Amino acid sequence: MAGKTITFGIPCYNSAAYMDHCISSIVEGSGYASDVQVVVVDDGSATDNTLEKAQEWQTRYPDIVKAVHQENGGHGRAVMTAIEHAKGAYFKVVDSDDWLDGEALTTLLELLRSFVSYEVEVDLVVTNYVFEHMEDGKQRTIDYGFALPKDKVIGWSQIGHFNISQYMMMHALCYRTEVLRTCGLELPAHTFYVDNIYAYVPLPHCKTLYYLDVDLYRYFIGRDDQSVNLDVQIARKDQQLAVTYIMIHAYHLYDDVPVKELRRYMLGHLTLMLSVCSVISKMSDAPDARKILDDFWHDFQRYDMRMYNRARHGVVGTFMNFRGPVGERVTIGIYHAAQKLFKFN
Repeated sequence: MAGKTITFGIPCYNSAAYMDHCISSIVEGSGYASDVQVVVVDDGSATDNTLEKAQEWQTRYPDIVKAVHQENGGHGRAVMTAIEHAKGAYFKVVDSDDWLDGEALTTLLELLRSFVSYEVEVDLVVTNYVFEHMEDGKQRTIDYGFALPKDKVIGWSQIGHFNISQYMMMHALCYRTEVLRTCGLELPAHTFYVDNIYAYVPLPHCKTLYYLDVDLYRYFIGRDDQSVNLDVQIARKDQQLAVTYIMIHAYHLYDDVPVKELRRYMLGHLTLMLSVCSVISKMSDAPDARKILDDFWHDFQRYDMRMYNRARHGVVGTFMNFRGPVGERVTIGIYHAAQKLFKFN
């Protein structure tokens, strides 16, 4: 088969202890397929031999693996670098501490090859992902049953309702590469949580999508320094606010997104991000945290009153923004209950 069907971008920063598992899950899991490209981006690793490991993989499989070094710029810049080097018709990000299921990968490759062979232009393929919890060995699968029709090419008008655990995070998404290159996607340097921008900004540029109901992506949860760790989130609340600000200002949803089903979905994702910002700001001990949060909401209100009203006064926005000391305790309690129920960090 001429050309590459898919590129997997793997951002790495001091990842030597676990990156082999990630890379091998793709190279070996695909059966060493010649139409697969793996771009391993060393993001200026300083404390281990990440770059050397990436280069070793390239030496062993020069037709599959490409090792790229860049000065440290953070996860988002590494993703953008991988997109720049991508030769595949499709593109998927896999974080270096995560991995892919081999059987599900085979199924995805067969589907994408059929799209390429028959020139079926599908802009987005959605697959399931699995939280792999290190502390208790339990798993939680995020699938899109009832939200997306299975095994058919659809437009956004055919999507259903997404529950609060079903928002399409980076782990679920496989974009057509050209969409990523032409949609105006920019992921800021030295910023965590940019995967939310990646999972939001390109969507209106995707005219067609396909839900493949396989458990492809295995999302490792358990390292104390992970960005989804609650204490880390609180410490990095400014970065969470910065990412959410970019998402807010990406679109005037009621003007820019004509398909109401997609607009509803995107507003739901944005509301969830705003709610996380509110909760972690209320958990913070920083003396100016609440003022910064209030200013943030006021900026949103000035930017787009209609979006603001829907986000702030809907069910999720209301429960995550109770006022006063008692209200804040209730909000935090609701968040902790959701945390235990959905096990998202």
